[in-house]
Amino acid sequence: MKKSNVYTRTGDEGTTSLVGGTRVSKTDIRLESYGTVDELNAHLGLLMTYIEDDADKEFLLKIQHKLFSVGSYLATDQDKTPLKECSIILPSHIEEIEREIDMIDEQLPPINRFVIPGGCRGTAICHVCRTVCRRAERRILSLSKSCFIDKNIMVFMNRLSDYLFLLSRKQNININRNEIFWDNTCK
Repeated sequence: MKKSNVYTRTGDEGTTSLVGGTRVSKTDIRLESYGTVDELNAHLGLLMTYIEDDADKEFLLKIQHKLFSVGSYLATDQDKTPLKECSIILPSHIEEIEREIDMIDEQLPPINRFVIPGGCRGTAICHVCRTVCRRAERRILSLSKSCFIDKNIMVFMNRLSDYLFLLSRKQNININRNEIFWDNTCK
């Protein structure tokens, strides 16, 4: 009987391989970084099941592909292994998110208060994605203390969390659900 490719037993002792074969602890900040990006990608998959706008779904799928690029970048120890071209985040990828942000922002009423996560399911999951994205950004920043991280990776993740915030607002407005604002009156 052929052995399954799903399990390799190579990680049973708490280590895993980076791109190129270098073995590191599963608690390494590098794994924490790309693992959080992977978690974000999984949440985006769930979010897409609540999004009705086909253009938004298509854009989120593009983002999911780019998150695989980010994960590949983070999983590559560039001191030992050359970076693959598909792992590079370009300024054009950031500009694409910025165009989406601008397009959504034009459709939304201005706000001057903090938004409470919630409303419809799509909005709530957008906020989960946004906060996981912010955590990924923090993990990547921690990793950047010990190895070089291209600035485009950080900018991409920062813009992505901004995009997810605006997409959350759009979801409530699309179904005529009022946004929930923080009551800062201390009552």
